[in-house]
Amino acid sequence: MAESPAVSRFLRTTGQHATIEPDAFTDGGYVLSIGGAEQSHVDLADPSDIFYEYLRRIGHVVDLAAPWGEPVTALHLGAGALTLARYIQATRPGSVQYAVELERELLDFVLEQLPLPDGTELHTIIGDARDALAELPPGPAFDVVILDIFSGPEAPEHLACTEFYREAAAKLSPRGVLIVNVGDEPGLTLVRSQVAALRRAMPDVAAFAEAGMFSGRYPGNIILTGTQGPWPDVWTAALTARGPHPAKVLSGVELDALSD
Repeated sequence: MAESPAVSRFLRTTGQHATIEPDAFTDGGYVLSIGGAEQSHVDLADPSDIFYEYLRRIGHVVDLAAPWGEPVTALHLGAGALTLARYIQATRPGSVQYAVELERELLDFVLEQLPLPDGTELHTIIGDARDALAELPPGPAFDVVILDIFSGPEAPEHLACTEFYREAAAKLSPRGVLIVNVGDEPGLTLVRSQVAALRRAMPDVAAFAEAGMFSGRYPGNIILTGTQGPWPDVWTAALTARGPHPAKVLSGVELDALSD
């Protein structure tokens, strides 16, 4: 059977084109690009298989947020190709999920071209992530809130701040965690500011990344996780063991060097 050709959709909010094309190296895999830059990878054949390392690390944190296989309530701020929503449904069937995306055309395009796994309960909201927090129905308290929107100097100020993190934390269940992907450049200026902001908003914070990222010499992604109690040492051991390797977790006084 011939591979499906690439398909594109114009995104009116940003004026860019989104493209979905088959991944030549993964059966059932597809790549979402926006403005010519790869943005997400989806494996329709096995949604539990996450290709991008930083998303795999987020998945590992989600794994620890509740007993294995137990359904959770999850809020995705920044939808992309819904890679993590697919992962949660695959590993925690029966989960209730919400996804917020600024680009209506992007969300429609992804859902049309890359259908969600059977049984997925996903509620979609179009709009700004901060505005959406106020629009959410009063019912769900989220076990997982995942922010995957900004990187580098383009981070929106109204999201990359303590006040927003406090608003997001207020939506958490008693066991809930707030997970923030921070893509940054050498020097880690944004990471440092977000560690400080998240620490002001939540009782404890840890950072999880490829070990070399903490040197500040390379561009890449660091995953910050805010918890509502002390960061569990067993989580450090579990995340370090699960990788991708080499993996490192900083918490407590070890994280002080990354805080403004």
